[in-house]
Amino acid sequence: MANTIDAYIPELWANESVMILLEKMVIANLVHRDFSNEIAKFGDIVHTRKPAEFKAKRKVNADEVTVQDASADDIQVPLNQHFHTSFRILDGEETKSFKQLRDEYLEPAVDSISREIDLVLLGLSHEFNVNSEGEAQGITSTNIKEAIINTRKRMNINKAHDQNRNLILSPDTEAEALKLDLFVSADKLGDEGTAMREASLGRKLQFDTWMAQNTPSYSTLVNNASQPLVDLAAGYQVGDTVIHVDTAGSALVVGQYITIADEGVPHLVTALGSLATEDIDVTFTPGLRKVVADDAVVTISAQALVDEAAGYANGYGKELTINGYTGIIPVGAGVKLATAGTPNVLLDGVYSVIATTETATDTTGLTLNRPLLTPVVNDDVIFFTPNANYNFAFHRNAITMVTRPLAAAPRGLALSSVASANGVGIRVTITYSGEKQGVLVTVDVLMGVQVLDRDLGAILIG
Repeated sequence: MANTIDAYIPELWANESVMILLEKMVIANLVHRDFSNEIAKFGDIVHTRKPAEFKAKRKVNADEVTVQDASADDIQVPLNQHFHTSFRILDGEETKSFKQLRDEYLEPAVDSISREIDLVLLGLSHEFNVNSEGEAQGITSTNIKEAIINTRKRMNINKAHDQNRNLILSPDTEAEALKLDLFVSADKLGDEGTAMREASLGRKLQFDTWMAQNTPSYSTLVNNASQPLVDLAAGYQVGDTVIHVDTAGSALVVGQYITIADEGVPHLVTALGSLATEDIDVTFTPGLRKVVADDAVVTISAQALVDEAAGYANGYGKELTINGYTGIIPVGAGVKLATAGTPNVLLDGVYSVIATTETATDTTGLTLNRPLLTPVVNDDVIFFTPNANYNFAFHRNAITMVTRPLAAAPRGLALSSVASANGVGIRVTITYSGEKQGVLVTVDVLMGVQVLDRDLGAILIG
């Protein structure tokens, strides 16, 4: 009968869903994952572990061995990311084969979830800005190899493990990379062409290299109109964390991101000092990656304000209403929050925009890649990372993704099944609506994400 759901086998739909999810995700397949079959609910806290580090000890013949505890840091990860996609199969369509229903409904539904998961995880790359290399909107085929080598050097300095390193490139950066024989010639890959056939860029300069369409990448943020100039005849050296700028620096506030001409790495302003001459000393992180000359232009990135009288509580995970920005804020933009004041006080965490709401030509709402780590109040300031490609280099233990299965719906109320594979769990629930005259299918995933070790990741700015 057209109004029966007995023909729908939830186990088949769930198993197929998890296979599609694993196929579609990029970064989620490369990070540390934690999964168990224990049923969980939204808001539960999962205790995962940051892998232990050991240190070799020296001994002589008469010494006993030094026993080290095989302990690991306990990391608490809240399961506060619940993604779902629902669709209806109307009467008459259920006569199609499962393959037809899979291609027409299930695959696009799971694809939408995989995109959100990748946006969430790739958005965590902004937490690694302290390890940035490269130049905003300055990577080309002539300097990309050097930029990758510098990123590798940065990770080596931080003693990141040299195995299981990955590099995820934005489409723009990949296009520059593919202009080099290093990335396209099978004889230079040493894999007899396997990587190119599988649409990855292979292992390059100690990185397994991939392209992901959801890598933060944008050029449309409207910057602050004020552009101070570096004001020191001798200029500044690599590693410096304070620069002196002219009086136009009065437009600067704590929490803003700046880039400096011919240096190009995003720097977070952490302190300001006014001098008797009305010039400004600017303290920032990370330190300079290149020498900066006198009169170099300092570009101040965009900002907005929280627009909610009641504010937003710690753990709030839906859309933030904003004002104070003219234009459309791009998905992928990094976000740093600060209380409004003199000076501003920086709040915990760095976020990334995964969705926006626009009114006319202005953005009025932002959805971030994870729930708030601290409360925010009306008129708190939202600072955006500068226009750039945020290519992400990381060891798999830099980030963890934790998933747990949701409870299947009780029999008699719906057909439901949970499936898992390779550290990812997914649920499919199928019900029939007499009022809507069709079958409702909901695919959902419960997960949490956390940075494990900032020394194990770096951003290649492009």
